[in-house]
Amino acid sequence: MSIPENLAAILARIDAARKAAIAPAPHTRLVAVSKTVDETGIREAIVSGQRLFGENRVQEAQRKFPQLKAEFPDLELHLIGPLQTNKVKEAVALFDAIQTLDRVKLADVLAAERDRSGKCPRLFLQVNTGEEPQKAGVMPAETETLIAYARKLELPLIGLMCIPPVEDDVAPHFAFLAKLAKENGLGELSMGMSGDFEMAVRFGATYVRVGSAIFGERAKI
Repeated sequence: MSIPENLAAILARIDAARKAAIAPAPHTRLVAVSKTVDETGIREAIVSGQRLFGENRVQEAQRKFPQLKAEFPDLELHLIGPLQTNKVKEAVALFDAIQTLDRVKLADVLAAERDRSGKCPRLFLQVNTGEEPQKAGVMPAETETLIAYARKLELPLIGLMCIPPVEDDVAPHFAFLAKLAKENGLGELSMGMSGDFEMAVRFGATYVRVGSAIFGERAKI
């Protein structure tokens, strides 16, 4: 199937999952994950009406998106990969949202760049719901402390994000993240990828991150 056909199919599946949900979120937006996808593929998605994209690396996004954002002012770009503090200035300049705030030091640097530039993207806290040592994200037990710290800095924190362990049943992870967001007054939930986004929608995802189901299997880099 082509990129436009894949997009239409994913959107239809999101709609069906929302209708099947007991209490669907007010909205569920599709983040088209364009990591390693060339400009031609991204433009195919844009022509099909997609305006929200996710990138994992600041440098890769810098190569592809400044011109696209200039051409399409309504295009929205989210950083969904780990952010190093030495890339904060570039990330703040390019991205509309950063979904991977996960530590105090990063919050401090984001706040400093906000104060310097007068700009800060919307932020999600990435929660390491599986407590995996090799994976980015704040540990569940430390999440509320980091939420409070981000709020003390007056950062624009709007939601939570997670990437459950590959081998786990995703439902408990999605349920936990939804509960944590509700308890802390956060309205946005970024959860679910190509293999499990329908389950995420049923648990209240407001953003789902889908790459390979739209663009095909990505190149290994």
